[in-house]
Amino acid sequence: MSMLFEIFDKNGKLIRLTNKQHSHMMDEHPYMHKYIEEIKETLQKPDKITSYSFDENIKYFYKGYKHLDKPNKFVLVIAKYLNGEGYIISSYLETKIK
Repeated sequence: MSMLFEIFDKNGKLIRLTNKQHSHMMDEHPYMHKYIEEIKETLQKPDKITSYSFDENIKYFYKGYKHLDKPNKFVLVIAKYLNGEGYIISSYLETKIK
């Protein structure tokens, strides 16, 4: 499995973005290709982390940026943890923290 990147999140857990998952994410949200560094920073220094109500292993990482395409204010990265490590499910821009 080839990786686009591996990074430790704010809680010290390893998060991976595989090339396969990156391709899927770009199919859904092609504009995110220019925000790879913001995705990494959002995982490391989020403004807020929330949980998915149906699966406690899924976390939503939000970080606000002033330079995003309007009206969006936040990069959202959704990660799932399995066996102490995580992988990115998706990432896109949001107007607010939910």
